[in-house]
Parts: sequence; C-alpha cells; structure tokens
Amino acid sequence: MKLATTMTVNRLTDVVWEIPKTEKPGMLVPARIYGTETILGAMDAGVFEQVTNVACLPGIQRYALCMPDGHWGYGFPIGGVAAFDVGNGIISPGGVGYDINCGMRLIRTDLTLADVKSRLDALMTELFRTVPAGVGSKGFVHLSRRAFQDVMRNGARWSVEQGYGWDSDLTHTEEEGCLGGADPEHVSEQACQRGIGQLGTLGSGNHYLEVQVAKNDRVYDRHVAEQFGIHGDDQIVIMVHCGSRGLGHQVGTDYVRIFEKAMKRYGITVKDQQLACAPYRSPEGQNYFAAMNCAANMAFANRQVIAHQIREAFRRVFRQSPEKLGMRQVYDVAHNIAKVERYEEKQFLVHRKGATRAFGPGSPDVPEPFRTIGQPVICGGSMETGSYLLVGTAQANAESFGSTMHGAGRTMSRAQAKRTIRGATLQQTMAERGILVKAVSMSGLAEEAGIAYKNIADVVESVDTAGITRKVAELLPIGNIKG
Repeated sequence: MKLATTMTVNRLTDVVWEIPKTEKPGMLVPARIYGTETILGAMDAGVFEQVTNVACLPGIQRYALCMPDGHWGYGFPIGGVAAFDVGNGIISPGGVGYDINCGMRLIRTDLTLADVKSRLDALMTELFRTVPAGVGSKGFVHLSRRAFQDVMRNGARWSVEQGYGWDSDLTHTEEEGCLGGADPEHVSEQACQRGIGQLGTLGSGNHYLEVQVAKNDRVYDRHVAEQFGIHGDDQIVIMVHCGSRGLGHQVGTDYVRIFEKAMKRYGITVKDQQLACAPYRSPEGQNYFAAMNCAANMAFANRQVIAHQIREAFRRVFRQSPEKLGMRQVYDVAHNIAKVERYEEKQFLVHRKGATRAFGPGSPDVPEPFRTIGQPVICGGSMETGSYLLVGTAQANAESFGSTMHGAGRTMSRAQAKRTIRGATLQQTMAERGILVKAVSMSGLAEEAGIAYKNIADVVESVDTAGITRKVAELLPIGNIKG
C-alpha cells in the first residue's frame, strides 16, 4: 500500500494503524489512525505529520489518535483526539479548533416523506427565511452585554428559559447544554462583539440545516433506533451542524497569541507553532478553559434557538404545533471541545477536534434516557450522500477516550472544489435527484460538493468495525440550507 508518508505505519487490526513513537524525535506516545486500508491510503500527508506532532505534546497519555474522517487541520488534524494528564499536561486551542463546540443536533418528527413531498419547496423556503445563514449573518435575538454574559454562562438553558425550546431538549443534549467553569471575564471585548448578534444563525462553510428521511432498509439496529425515536417508515428528521460563530473564532485567535508568548515562560517547545499551548493548570490555561466553555455554551444556545426556529417553520408550513408533529430532539453533541473526563479512575483533559464523544452504556455522563444503550452519535456526511446516527460503546470508553469520528472528512480543498464544479450546476443536479438546496452563495455551495468529501459509508464502516461506535440508521437528504 502506498502512503503519503515515509513513516513506519504498522497494522494492528483491519481498521487500526499505529505509528511507533520511535518514528519522530520527541514523540512521547505512539500515534494511532482509524480507517480501512483504502481510507488510510487516501490520507493526506498532513495527517501523518500532525498526529505525530501531537504525540510530542507534554503530558499526553497513551496515544495521539486520528479518526477515519481525518484530514489536515490547524495544529491537530481534523479528526484528532488526544488526552492529557490534568496535572502536568497542556491545553491547546489547536486541539479544539476555532469553531469551538461546532456540533450536531438531530430532531425527529412523526411526519413521513409522503406528508412533506408536496410541501418541500415551501418548507425549505420557510426554513431558509427563518434561520439566517452565511458569513456575518445576524439573528433575531437582540442581546444586551449582560444578557450575552448569561448566554455564555448558561448555554442552552438560557435559550429554553427564554422560551426557545423545551425542557426535554436539555436532557437530550450533551452536559444538558451547559459546561461548567465558563467565565465571561476571560472573553475579550472583540470576541463578545463578534458573537453577540449571532444567536440563532448557521454561518457558512460546512455548516448546514438538512431535512432528511429515515427509510426502513437503512435502519441497522431497530431496538436502539426506536429508543432514539427513529422508526424508519420514511420518517422525516432534521439535522443541524453549526457552532459558536465569531465568538469561538475570536476566542481561539486571542489565546493562540497568548499561548505563543506563554510557552517561552513555561519552557515548552512544539513541533508546529499552530500547536501553541500552555499547562492546563497554569493561569493562561485556566483562562482559556473558562473562555472556551463560554464559547461552547454560546454554541449550545445557538443550536437551541435554531431548533426553536425550525419548529416554528414547521408549524407555519404544516399548520400544526411542533408537539403534535412529534418534533422531539434526539440529541445534541459537540465535536470541537476539550473536556475533563475520567478513565480508569484517573482524570484526563480530552481534546476532540472534529471528533465526537461516544460514551457507551452505563456511563454516568450519558443522559438517563440512553444510559442502558449508550450515547447517540450524530455523524454528518456530505449534502449529496446522507448522514448517520450511531451509538457509543464501552469499547470506545476503553480504547479511544470515548471518541469517534464526526463526519465524512474532506478529500479536496475548498478552492479545488470551486475550480472543479459550479454551484448552480450542483444545485440543479441535486434537485433532479430529489434534494432541494437553498444556498446564500453559489461558490460556497460548490465548496461543499459531495466529491470534496470521503465516502461516508466507508468512514462509518471503519468505526463500526473497530467497535468504537455502532451504526444505528442512515439518514438520506431531501432538503438542505447552506450558508
């Protein structure tokens, strides 16, 4: 097999590969990559360089990991997972990403494809009107500075208390939609100004709102699916992918600069300046953790407001209440975050950068409704191919710090995608295939063409075979809102 690296890569199983720590000076632990042989062979060279650079960071534990959707990113590869000792390890914005708590939310309904098909154009038009998308988009929620601080402290709870959602949404959200330790005092004025008007907005890039259908022959674990509220039978569901918008990006920018200076004081050297970091227990590390949690809470609140807007759009189009339409939330999960978690009676700071938490049955961090079966995992594919609902496993807790992939993963740069395909042509061909797309920008639409992404089925098969997640259902797109 020809790889994009000259490093030694050893096969551990059909879908787990390891780069020994002798392959690069400074590596403290081996690096592991998940994926089939085909996926590994298609990995870009940046993945191998970046995951082994991560393996050199102070306090790293066991392995530096990359999931099968992995590709080159900022500092860490997208799809990167690394756990650090909370006592002598570091925290790194490059291991979280600039879009802090970019994540996924899935809402199920009692509607079927037959109910929606004749009204799909009206529905997508109403969703496009109701949920602002695109670069710099502003939401309908107007906040004072004090109210925005409450959002940063309280996350999705704030949204529900304001009437933007149901209490059951919180019990079906990671950490009930609010991370502790958030302190707005450590968020810059510039970050606040960038985020204060963006609650309830999608943004741009690979963020989207998608109407999907769950078909009977694409439900792979009926028992778990039914526990999640998915029965198949051409059932309509809605998936949202977005994060903390300008607030998270500015928090990342601010603390990369702070950490670049702090590393000198703490005697830390890194293989790549994009891995700028500070000891987790240091004042700088704790300040970033507090600011990161603020941005994460804003993202939870953002997706909560969007869920409210989606329900209102459905109410107007179908002239029934969201309750009667059965629009209950399945789950909301982050995939750009650093969290303190316990494994084998020891605390670790787990960085997930384009990777999803995937806790198995019995974990106290899994919401009570799912504790006997495992945490829902929402994996977004490209807008042309569909997405997946999976479930976490005990093996993930034991092997991958309770982590799995988050999406399909890019194989083509945005610039190359725009050179390869025209957005208007893509929109037309997708409509001919029964997928109605509303987009703010045709060039932005071209960036997200299916050819720019890995085969989502291969990515999902990799983690299912590895045992760190089990596939539950495939969800096929019929309508998409793209920034």
